[in-house]
Formats: sequence, structure tokens, C-alpha cells
Amino acid sequence: MQKYVLCALALIAVAAAAPQQLAEQHPVYVLKQESDVGPHGYTFDFETSDGTARQEQGTLKQVSEDHQALEIKGSYKYVAPDGVVYAVTFTADEHGFQPQEHVEHPNQ
Repeated sequence: MQKYVLCALALIAVAAAAPQQLAEQHPVYVLKQESDVGPHGYTFDFETSDGTARQEQGTLKQVSEDHQALEIKGSYKYVAPDGVVYAVTFTADEHGFQPQEHVEHPNQ
């Protein structure tokens, strides 16, 4: 009897661990992709069909007489599964990474 209970519990555990049916997924396409890299900095920009986008620009900055560093400004956004759009703009320089978040609720 214990063998039957153990087998039944094992079958239930396997069934529960099986991948769940996901909502229909659509392929995501790159709509725009551009980049330019030079000795004094770079830029890149891309956008995909699911609403994801990113832009970034990095420029070489003289921090002190002996040191140079990249100053980076950019943004990115994506659409969460519930339709909420998350957008972040940021600066990264000698003062660290400084993000600013913006959330857009489509039903409001």
C-alpha cells in the first residue's frame, strides 16, 4: 500500500513540476539598431517590436590632469507582461550611476 501512495505522490510531484502553459508568445523583431564608436566616445540606439528600447551615449571626459573617464547618458524602457511601461533615464560619471525611473500605467 505504501508503494502505491509513494508512486501516486511521485506522479503528482512530476505533474506539478511540468512547465505550465504560457500565454501565446509572438516573435520579437529588431526595428532599429544603430551604433557609432570612435576614439572619444560612442553612441548606440535600438528598438524592438515589443516596445523595448535603449539609447546610450558615452563621451570621454577629462576628470583631472592625469585621468580621463567616460561620462555616459542614456535611457531604456520595456513593457512588462501586465502592460505597464517602465522607463529609466540615467547618467553615469565620476559621481556614480544616477538613474531616474518613470512608470506609465496604460489604463490610467
